[in-house]
Amino acid sequence: SIPLVARLADHNRQSSRPSGLVLAPTRELATQITATLEPLAHAYGLKVTTIFGGVPQGRQVSALKAGVDIVVACPGRLEDLMRQRLISLDAVEITVIDEADHMADLGFLPGVTRILAATPSGGQRMLFSATLDNGVDKLVKRFLANEVSHSVDSQNSPVAAMTHHVFHVSGVEAKKELVHRLASGTGRRILFMRTKHQARKLAKQLTEAGIPSVDLHGNLSQPARDRNLAAFTEGKARVLVATDIAARGVHVDDVELVVHIDPPAEHKAYLHRSGRTARAGATGDVVTVVLPEQRRDTQALLRKAGITVTAQQVGADSAEVQALVGEVAPYQAPVAPQVQKQPQRSAKPGRRRRRGTGSANSNVARVNSAHSPSVNSA
Repeated sequence: SIPLVARLADHNRQSSRPSGLVLAPTRELATQITATLEPLAHAYGLKVTTIFGGVPQGRQVSALKAGVDIVVACPGRLEDLMRQRLISLDAVEITVIDEADHMADLGFLPGVTRILAATPSGGQRMLFSATLDNGVDKLVKRFLANEVSHSVDSQNSPVAAMTHHVFHVSGVEAKKELVHRLASGTGRRILFMRTKHQARKLAKQLTEAGIPSVDLHGNLSQPARDRNLAAFTEGKARVLVATDIAARGVHVDDVELVVHIDPPAEHKAYLHRSGRTARAGATGDVVTVVLPEQRRDTQALLRKAGITVTAQQVGADSAEVQALVGEVAPYQAPVAPQVQKQPQRSAKPGRRRRRGTGSANSNVARVNSAHSPSVNSA
């Protein structure tokens, strides 16, 4: 953030022609990058705007037309605006690609390639990636001339402050009891599940059991994602039940426990999920809950991730579980959702209410539109 802002401090702002561009794979990460950039940019008189899909583009277009210095964008919506000629990248002096490997996993690299090709070849470019495989290396060769590499630990390096636990359970009911017990502590924790439906269902069950919880997954609208993440960040909800959308790009401080309720399919996902705890020098624990039929696959997963841990057969009341739960938080009654009453409209004289399939179908279409998942995951 600091080099980006410092380089652009003295440039002249232009309408719909930013000088700085940051590409991020998810809306959550783009929003958090903007939140970090804005105070620094404000000190230099620079304007920052965020561009992503899943919301109407009107505000984003208005911000561009008013003049913006730095754009933080997800590839999908940015390409949409480029095709509509609502933004030009021909004045970009510095481009940052964050989590390029995640871009590759999501299939965004073709779009990223087209976006980079639309920026001046003489500009500065920075790329951050956990790995350089899966097409990321081709991106480096094509767009980063005379690049300088800076490496930290390899992607398989476990964090020293992170303690891993593997809990074997006897069956589905024992797993359910264990998960509820692990969620019952006073600290902040993230529970990972494989599907959106399961995440939504568990968050509801925990909340009804007196454990304030929110879900985070791809079926939520952007306002709902923002509300749920804010509730978790601000402590209104102690538990975040998430799919892998939260494994990358969601940075929340002081997460003391990560639970893999459903072990992920591959080791990279395990490491990225686990990385939500033990951040910035803090300690944290990671639990993987394993059913009998999952034991062999989980062993292979941990071996690829470079994690050595002895599995333990546990129940919800086991001492090992109680040590991780710590102090149990008091029961918190769920808050009933507020229902807004719609004012009744009196029928206008001289008009009869028409009935027919056209009106009913129209209502159904609106309901489906409101609840359907966003096609553009960016």
